[in-house]
Amino acid sequence: EVQLQASGGGLVQVGGSLRLSCAASGFTSDEYAIGWFRQAPGKEREGVSCMTSRDGMTYYADSVKGRFTISSDNAKNTVYLQMNGLKPADTAVYYCNVDIPGGMDYWGKGTQVTVSS
Repeated sequence: EVQLQASGGGLVQVGGSLRLSCAASGFTSDEYAIGWFRQAPGKEREGVSCMTSRDGMTYYADSVKGRFTISSDNAKNTVYLQMNGLKPADTAVYYCNVDIPGGMDYWGKGTQVTVSS
């Protein structure tokens, strides 16, 4: 019932920027965390950034602090991840995720980000 569609990935040079978008639909909960995970080849999925609905608190992995910014546009039911100063280590499939307290966890299909050195 919850559908998450990630987009905005692509190929970018070192130091470049991309903006990922996650369009959400069928989402009715008022309490949740939404954000981005990524998975590089041969690696486990890791959290990149998220924000909470209750207080708007944001979280960033240490590796992306100062470079990535998460934001949302409620009118468009969309969350964004502005990615600046991209590094080869940022190369991964990025997934949009919604986590609802109580055990509900939804994943969108990933969008590929490739940063060339």
